Amino acid sequence: MRSEREPQEMESENFEEQCKNEQEDLDNATRRLPPWTKQITIRGVMASILIGVIYSVIVMKLNLTTGLVPNLNVSAALLAFVFLRSWTNLLQKAGFVTTPFTRQENTTVQTCAVACYSIAVGGGFGSYLLGLNKKTYEQAGVDTVGNVPDSHKEPGIGWMTGFLFVSSFVGLLALVPLRKIMIIDYKLTYPSGTATAVLINGFHTPKGDKQAKKQVHGFMKYFSFSFLWGLFQWFYSGGDQCGFSQFPTFGLKAWRNS
Repeated sequence: MRSEREPQEMESENFEEQCKNEQEDLDNATRRLPPWTKQITIRGVMASILIGVIYSVIVMKLNLTTGLVPNLNVSAALLAFVFLRSWTNLLQKAGFVTTPFTRQENTTVQTCAVACYSIAVGGGFGSYLLGLNKKTYEQAGVDTVGNVPDSHKEPGIGWMTGFLFVSSFVGLLALVPLRKIMIIDYKLTYPSGTATAVLINGFHTPKGDKQAKKQVHGFMKYFSFSFLWGLFQWFYSGGDQCGFSQFPTFGLKAWRNS
């Protein structure tokens, strides 16, 4: 019995020591916060734009087809780490001196990328904003109850930019008091924010690169499977009632009623 307990006790002690070391690294990093010029960088802005554009296309596709928009905070943090860590490693191998990639910069990129696709969704591009034009007004029926004459507005860069600008600041001003009440006063733990913070802190540890490579490998593997299957279906789609996309997965009765 004693010989069986010793390996378990040693494993428990090693795990506790590892957690303690990681907590010390986190505390040290928190004490020496870099200035804002090191947190908001040109490479971070470029990575934010790239990830934001990719995620905006994804959420618009999902919003227009299913009406559902998933939470992409964690995956945005993962892609931000992969992009910037790959970029810094590439420059270092080429002989260039680069500034260290910190968890604060990782958080900034993740936040900006999430803000990009949030504006695309919250701004109404998948629901009401593009439905204000005259064509939609006529398709709804001029004599339809509630469809007031001349209650349409054609899309335009000018007024849409102003509308999104005002909408964003309304959300920002509402967020500050809510953060004070919900997080600071009541100390509520939000799952998505907590998961993102744990993920970013885990990346910027001595074992973070290994963990990130494992997660990226799994992400790319299943993404490749999904992409290749979608491409295979696209080649064999011959119409609305033809192709592998019309395969009766849930039975013929469900397929006839679909």
